[in-house]
Parts: sequence; structure tokens; C-alpha cells
Amino acid sequence: MLTNKGTLIPIGGNEDKGIEDNEQYTLEFIDDGILFHVVREAGGTDANIVVIPTASSIPVEVGENYLEAFSTLGCKNVTVLDIRSKEDSEKQASINLIKAANCIMFSGGDQSKITNKIGGTEIHDIIKYRYKNEKGFVVAGTSAGAMMMSQEMIAGGSATESFIKGAVKMYKGLGLVPGLIIDTHFIKRGRFGRISEAVAQFPQLIGIGLAEDTGMIIKNKRCRVIGSGMVIIFDGRRLKHNRHKILTEGTPMSLTGMRTHILSNSDSFHIEKKKVKILPIEAPFI
Repeated sequence: MLTNKGTLIPIGGNEDKGIEDNEQYTLEFIDDGILFHVVREAGGTDANIVVIPTASSIPVEVGENYLEAFSTLGCKNVTVLDIRSKEDSEKQASINLIKAANCIMFSGGDQSKITNKIGGTEIHDIIKYRYKNEKGFVVAGTSAGAMMMSQEMIAGGSATESFIKGAVKMYKGLGLVPGLIIDTHFIKRGRFGRISEAVAQFPQLIGIGLAEDTGMIIKNKRCRVIGSGMVIIFDGRRLKHNRHKILTEGTPMSLTGMRTHILSNSDSFHIEKKKVKILPIEAPFI
């Protein structure tokens, strides 16, 4: 696996600010410092930050929320790029913003909207090139904006189904981190079965379940946990029983030999070595 010089920050979901349980009134994860990590990795408050609310059903309101959130942290150069079609992704103004950005921040919503409207376009190519080649370039995303970072992307699926084949729908993501499958809102929405089926389909990949208020800084093949919740790693490389390929849809499944790790703040996982490093109990949180 080639080393990418840039940084990815997938985040498990939004944090309610106590106004209303509605996407419009939510400022994601600013209280627990995750947004602060995004700004720091991008170079500080002078960084050029471009917010892309394409996944959202209310992109204008979500864009305004991000402007407020980044302003609270002292950021001076934040722009909302409201992409609603593939044509928007090919506009020169959009291309110029992506070329000049230190950080691209994708909002939550429907991850398929990101792949359908940005995947395969020039700005997609620019983001991939800059992430691969430019140290300090950051791509961050929450919820849908985190899930689309993988090559094999969870596009949907019922969390209430009891590990039934076909309960999870897969699609192609933007392919920034092809070795992982990322799921979000993991604990709150009970998505254990969903990511288990995804890993059963692609056992060579590592499943990552991100709780809300929780993210990872992915740099030099190493994922470091940030935030207040947990990250669950699903490693299916040594599955001893996996009949996903031969079962018909709607059939109950079983897996044996799935290896799991539960990580919290400042613990880390190496994508290539598939090894976990736990923060010593006496060490301070970062």
C-alpha cells in the first residue's frame, strides 16, 4: 500500500447542540474538540476550509451552521461549496476552490449524493491527487461524509434486521481509503449487523464502526482515535465460517472467526499492519 501524504478525518456523526433534534440545528462535534482537530490538522485558523454540504437535504442551513462553527473556533477563511449536480462539480469556480483549499469538509446526509454528484468528476480527481501527494491537505467528513471515503461504501441497510443477507446495500465510494469500510452513528443506531455483512462481502477489508462524537485522524496508514466515544474494528481476514457468497437474500447468516477491537481516545490502528496500539493508562488524552 502506497503512503498518502495527506490526512483523512472520518467522524462518526453529529452532536446535538440542545436546540432541536434536527439536522438544521446541529453543530457537529464542536463541543468535544473534534472540529478543533480538523482545524489544527489543516494548519490552524488561517487555513482555507471548503465545506461541501452535498449529502444534506438542507445544504444551505447546514452550510451556515458550519460557517458559524468554524467562526467560533476563530477560522477566517471558510467557504461553502454548494454542489447539487455533476455540472456544479465541473464548474471552474468549484475547481478553483478545491485547488486552493487546505481542508475539504463534507457534511452528513446521504452518502450516495456525494458519489453521484462528485464521483468521477474533475474535483474528485483533484481531491484524490492532493490527498495522495500533499502533506497537510485534509479531507474531513461526518456521517455520510465519512462513509464515502472508502472504495466499497455502505449505501444503506436496515439496522433492525438480525444479520440477514441483503440487509446492507453496497456502492462505490470516492476511494480515498480503499482498505477500509466505514460506518457511522455506530452505537446509537445499532449497526453491528450492517457492518458485519459488509465485511462478510469483502473480508479482505477492515470494517470501522465510528460512534457519534468520535473520529479518526488517518495519516501515514495509521488511524488515531479522537473524541469521546468508541471505534470498533472488524477484521474478517481469518473468518472460519462465511457463506455470504452462496446464501440467498433474506437468509439468516452466521460468521465465525471475526476479530474485533474496541478503541477509544488516542488509541490507534495501523491499516497495513492490522495492529492496534492502546494508549497507556497513565498517558494524557490528546
